[in-house]
Amino acid sequence: MNILVTGGAGYIGSHTVRELINRNHRVVVLDNLSKGHRAAVKGVELIEGETADRDLLKKLFAKYDVEAVMHFAASSLVGESVRQPSGYYRNNVVNGLSLLDAIVESSVRYLVFSSTAAVYGEPREVPIPEEHPAVPTNPYGATKLALEGAMRWYEDAYGLRYASLRYFNAAGADPAGDIGEDHEPETHLIPLVLKTALGLMPCLEIFGSDYPTPDGTCVRDYIHVNDLADAHILALEAMAAGAPSKVYNLGNGSGYSVLDVVRAAEYVVGRPVKVSYAERRQGDPAVLVAGSDKIKGELNWRPRFAGLRDIIETAWLWHRGHPGGFRD
Repeated sequence: MNILVTGGAGYIGSHTVRELINRNHRVVVLDNLSKGHRAAVKGVELIEGETADRDLLKKLFAKYDVEAVMHFAASSLVGESVRQPSGYYRNNVVNGLSLLDAIVESSVRYLVFSSTAAVYGEPREVPIPEEHPAVPTNPYGATKLALEGAMRWYEDAYGLRYASLRYFNAAGADPAGDIGEDHEPETHLIPLVLKTALGLMPCLEIFGSDYPTPDGTCVRDYIHVNDLADAHILALEAMAAGAPSKVYNLGNGSGYSVLDVVRAAEYVVGRPVKVSYAERRQGDPAVLVAGSDKIKGELNWRPRFAGLRDIIETAWLWHRGHPGGFRD
């Protein structure tokens, strides 16, 4: 299948591109490189551009005979979204609508959307099922939910088929060790722990120690980036085989606190990690754990990296070999 991957030079996008190539799909990447890295894209053409550029999109759809889009391009920092909601609505919603319009105008058949568990807000039950009320507590989650809503209406009006994948904390790196997580600034827990272990940071700052959890720190569901990539491809291939549009949660189904992650990382790297505590971040729910029974039952998806230490070991291989990220 001919597939355009927006944000394909980013963390999750680049790993998905690799998995698509491994399964003999034909891929072209569109990325503005504001967060992504040219060095993360290997073996396919990278077009530098914006999802807001409908003319560029339609040219790409025609030139590469695109049949499907995987849409990863988005702003994705919870705290930043609270401080700068305007930018998040513009990038995630306005630019997302431009992409949907170009898809419809070019008769592209399928869309796989990178969504988030942040659409749920504070969970009323754990693990969280797809039927859980969606009440986001931050603009990041709200903007992802807004585009999900648009996709539903676009299907009714224009026949757009889509899969929306709501996932939790992406983590780890390709076991080959040549691509991995490299954000500026870095806000994700596992790379911050490992950067601290490498001596690149004086200590790990933990936001909140008074949550209603066993050790007072936030609990999250960590899922390996390659398992996310696998789910995106399964969702696309299911639609191509006739499956209807769907929304799926993606996670391991196990919750780990911030301190659980620190201890697991200390075991993997073989040294202690210094921590300090700060106030809670606005918009951070106490517990987010996925209920992924639906995608397991319908698409036979199974995480290959089910253990926290397994995930951290792949991340450690990347960070130890690339302490400066892709600059190395």
